[in-house]
Amino acid sequence: MADNATGRIIKGVGGLYTVRLDSGDIQCRARGSFRHTNITPLVGDVVKIEADDKGNSVIDEILDRKNSLIRPPLANIDYVFVTMAAASPKPMLDMTDKLCAILEHNGITPIIVIGKCELDREAAQNIKDVYSKAGYEVFVLSCETGEGIDEIKEFVSVSLSGKISAFAGASGVGKSTLMNKLFPELELGTGEVSRKVERGKHTTRTVTLFEVCSGGGYLADTPGFSMLDFDRFDFFDIENLPNVFPEIHECVGLCRYTKCSHTKEDGCAVLKKVRSGQMAKSRHDSYIELYNTLKNKPKWNK
Repeated sequence: MADNATGRIIKGVGGLYTVRLDSGDIQCRARGSFRHTNITPLVGDVVKIEADDKGNSVIDEILDRKNSLIRPPLANIDYVFVTMAAASPKPMLDMTDKLCAILEHNGITPIIVIGKCELDREAAQNIKDVYSKAGYEVFVLSCETGEGIDEIKEFVSVSLSGKISAFAGASGVGKSTLMNKLFPELELGTGEVSRKVERGKHTTRTVTLFEVCSGGGYLADTPGFSMLDFDRFDFFDIENLPNVFPEIHECVGLCRYTKCSHTKEDGCAVLKKVRSGQMAKSRHDSYIELYNTLKNKPKWNK
């Protein structure tokens, strides 16, 4: 291995990391000095590898992160496929909105996926309208009938090159089934954790990056998690809340009052948008819920 090689961590188990270099994958540990910092290498990190005084390859430096998650432990995510079912289970749009807000705040692009459309086509279309108006890429599909699968496959092949993506959604919405359709080579278990991921009896869940398209496009194998926990979730100030709702961000500066909260004021461009149908009321309701949460949050917890 050449000195100062740079690669990406694609797996980490018990302090042993698999790093993908141009020359191939190597396994190594982090330099002991990391124990004296608050930074732990995460899957997804781009790192520099050097030889220690015994000639062993070690992670010597973690390059700047775009973002990071606590559960699952993952860094530098570009896309999250926010997956829900049109029915069975009933979609929870408020939780979807909260997740999208978290993603937006951390510079991650949400992709909305509405599965099981064969169960309730009207509901699927209504949900699509909600998030299309918000400016999100939305896919309506059915793993049962095959509807919409080609469209999302095309998106994956074009957009995921050089990116890291993950799937998130409540249990039972069909994440594993869809991932099998898109990435059959991964052989993901349906209704169970991936067979490819090692899980120790007393260890936290392991995250593995699988290369799924040319150009270093990776999928994080994180089956089963329903919500992403960010190290900077609701710690952002209330003033930043409009920025994590794209359709509200578009209205900043267009309201009658400079310090408009976009909740109830006369002359609010956002309320006008809701009344005209350009923004879904459910999205505005979620905004108000988060606004009240942040408004009532003690300043020392922000």
